[in-house]
This record gives sequence, structure tokens and C-alpha cells, in this order.
Amino acid sequence: MPDPYLTPRNTTEHEIDIKRSRFLCAIGQVASEEEAREFIAGRKRLYGDATHNCSAYVIGGDRHIQRADDDGEPGGTAGTPMLETLLRRGVADVVAVVTRYFGGVKLGAGGLVRAYGSSVGKTLDLTPLVEMVPARVMTVTVDHVQAGRLENDLRISPYKVREVRYGAEVGFRVAVRERDLADFPGWVATLTAGRARIEQGETVHLRNS
Repeated sequence: MPDPYLTPRNTTEHEIDIKRSRFLCAIGQVASEEEAREFIAGRKRLYGDATHNCSAYVIGGDRHIQRADDDGEPGGTAGTPMLETLLRRGVADVVAVVTRYFGGVKLGAGGLVRAYGSSVGKTLDLTPLVEMVPARVMTVTVDHVQAGRLENDLRISPYKVREVRYGAEVGFRVAVRERDLADFPGWVATLTAGRARIEQGETVHLRNS
């Protein structure tokens, strides 16, 4: 199973001023690269008059997607330190956008690296984080007679219903936290008199609760 990781609970903004330049950072939770791009595009629309809107994001519990964009700042002075700060803090499924309004004083390459990294770091300090823990998607198949009760009990259980498929039988795709995997088959068997079929699927992450 993959390791747990941290992700933002909601979107947090924080502004710092360095030598008359304004650095406004927004950090948000995203579940996919598409959502990250939408978040970045939204910030660029909101601050279209800014000098730069630099960004970085990390997607997946294994951090398999990592992107950084300097948005016109000298190469490696904005997006890269932003990304490195996110990785160093151990967060994922996260996007950061730092909007800069140039104040007339050049910071130099080192100054930019520190400014963009610090902007993300200080905003993370203020960001409520939640732990995401490994889970396994289990497919539970039952007949239509049992489906109604099973769905009702699933909806009020610690297990997360991700999809319900109707056909000759009813299939529930349910995310079960790693710590609950041993108990889940027995729980289902009790509700269905042992007539359900359970198949184990892919690994995902759920909020720790």
C-alpha cells in the first residue's frame, strides 16, 4: 500500500511584500491535473493585470505528476522553488499559484528563488491540511432484492461509495480504508446473508476520519 500524505482542506491565500513587489499566493486542493490547470487559469483570469502568475502542482499519493511554470520569470527562479517547497512539505493533490506585481526593484535570481519559495511556505503554514490514507476500491455485487438495504447501510458507513452500476445485478464500487479491509467482507456478509460477491480493485486515497 502507498504511504499516507497531506493535502489542503480548502483554498488558502496569503500575501507578502518584498522590496515593493507584491507576492500573492493561493494554495488549493485538486484531484487531477485538469483541476490544477483550471485552478491556475482561474487565478490568471482574476489577476490578469499582474506581472507574473507562476505555478506549481503535485498530483497523486505517489507524486507521479509534478509541474512548475515560471510564467516569464527567469528560468528556474519561480516555479521550481515553489514545487520544491510543496515536495519538501510532503503535500500532494495540491496546486500553488503565486501572483507577482512588480514593485520596481529587481530581486535577482537568488532573491526570486527565495521570494517564491517563501511565499508558498508561508501560505502552507496557514493552510489547514488533512491526511489522506491508502484505501482499496472493492466491488460488491448483489441481486436487486438486497441492493436497497446494502446501499442505505453503505451510505451511513465509514466506507465511501464511488459508483453504483445497475444491470442483471447491482454492483457497488466502494473505497475501503486500509485499516478496515479485514473487517469489510464480514460486514458485507452479515448484511447480505453471505450472498454478495466481493472483488478487490485499485488503490486510492481517502481522507483520514
